[in-house]
Amino acid sequence: MGNEIKIYDQGIENYSNTNVVLNNLIMILWITLGTIGCWFFNPLIGWIYITVAVIMIYIVLRKLLCINCYYYNKSCGMGWGKLSALFFKEGNIEKFKYSLGLKLAPLTYGLLTIIPLVLLIISMIFQFDIFKLIVLILLLLVAFYSGGISRKKGCRKCKMRLICPGCAVSEETTN
Repeated sequence: MGNEIKIYDQGIENYSNTNVVLNNLIMILWITLGTIGCWFFNPLIGWIYITVAVIMIYIVLRKLLCINCYYYNKSCGMGWGKLSALFFKEGNIEKFKYSLGLKLAPLTYGLLTIIPLVLLIISMIFQFDIFKLIVLILLLLVAFYSGGISRKKGCRKCKMRLICPGCAVSEETTN
């Protein structure tokens, strides 16, 4: 096909179960905080938020992204290669960087944070509550950690980092 796929040889073959569990707990915390934030605004919106978040993160993005990843049927930092293999047929790694999932992932994760933040702030304007403020702060911290610190740590060790347009580290970065 002319396009040679470059895998980062120093990358981790399978991430540890501890890493996978920790990262998924943080993702669940993120979704939970977002759901609570939306719930404060309107319980129905909270239900819609959690439903859409779970479907997008654990089904749609796994189908659109993970089937074409090196980690398909392996443990990536989130364990989603294994999850993807449970439900979907393996794709083609050469299609990875053109996957619709690469465009939907930042939008999905951005909306996971922005929607509850906006709704929380509106809710706080109408009726301030210290618990709302705590949820707001925790949501910001989790989103910052997941979108920045954790993502860079995961990308630094990922075998896909050389071909992934969403990689959070440059090719020159090591360790």
